[in-house]
Amino acid sequence: MQGTEDTTPDETKAADDGNSLPAAPAPGSRRGSGRRRRVRRTALTVLLVLLIPLLSALTALRVNYTGDPADGTRTRNRDALWLGHAWVDGRKKDADVTALARRLRGTGISDLYVHSGPLEHDGTLPESVYPRARWFIDAVHEKLPGVRVQAFLGDVLATETPDGMRLEDPGTRAAVLRSARQVLDTGYEGVHLDLEPLHSGDRNYLTLLDALRRETRSRDARLSVAAHQIDPLPALHTVWGRVTGHPKWWSQQFFGQVARRVDQIAVMSYDTMQPLESTYGGYVAQQTSLALEATPPSTDLLMGLPFFHEDRFGHWNHAETVPAAVRGVRLGLSRTDADRARFGVALYIDFAATEADWRAYEEHWVE
Repeated sequence: MQGTEDTTPDETKAADDGNSLPAAPAPGSRRGSGRRRRVRRTALTVLLVLLIPLLSALTALRVNYTGDPADGTRTRNRDALWLGHAWVDGRKKDADVTALARRLRGTGISDLYVHSGPLEHDGTLPESVYPRARWFIDAVHEKLPGVRVQAFLGDVLATETPDGMRLEDPGTRAAVLRSARQVLDTGYEGVHLDLEPLHSGDRNYLTLLDALRRETRSRDARLSVAAHQIDPLPALHTVWGRVTGHPKWWSQQFFGQVARRVDQIAVMSYDTMQPLESTYGGYVAQQTSLALEATPPSTDLLMGLPFFHEDRFGHWNHAETVPAAVRGVRLGLSRTDADRARFGVALYIDFAATEADWRAYEEHWVE
């Protein structure tokens, strides 16, 4: 018979009788199969535990992006623009300032944060870093009367790596204060501070802001800061920090403590990890509402717009667009404090902006 060449007579008979029974699996095989099933079930459970909250959060953000902004939720002429270092190191010329003035005329921009650092890790600032600052300030005053020029100073903090500025050192904080006096003596009309990564609840940062505020007030100058985003879920910064080592967000309470110590607070409402325009816009709407709730009426609140283009984890260029950000800002403003006067947007950053970015800002926010 075909296919029976290698069978024993007994095996052939059993096959012919049609009464053969499958061989019983070995005990070890049953245990291995059971373990695999348990592993698969556990993996599926973990996936669902992670996936369901994520999908729920994304759905909530998309819903938050729906609706129509209220009439009048447009520029209050308190917007700001972050500028790169080329404006004060000699690379920019008179023609560049003329072109900048042409670009900004008729918009809502009243403050320029021009990069004039970075600060050294010990808080000092070499004057050689910004040799053309006085020229730029005078040129802006001539071509854009009423627009303030603030010194944009920043540094990396030693909060997550061994290297960087240490705010817990009183000598470092004193040096930052001296650097602020130095740029104000140069003619800047304010100090814009951007220290990252700054963890929520940092009392040393609040102490530094108190000292800087006394100095700027004595000179009738502005104190402004770039601020981290606010916890979209309660205490998320704590959980995220334990998992990744980078807390990312501030608590709403800490955001308010910072906002009460400054004249302007600009939320860096980009690099949000959002995958879609709709979820990004909904996220910005939520951030706008949270920031409005925490910021006193005496402080200018500015929401950041992404005038730059990158594709990486944390910032997807197809999702974080200016139209989505502006719509999110207007929705959050409409729902929380539509008539707030001290409010605006801040554009990051001039040298990476496209014509489409400027057109979206002008059409959706200025007009």
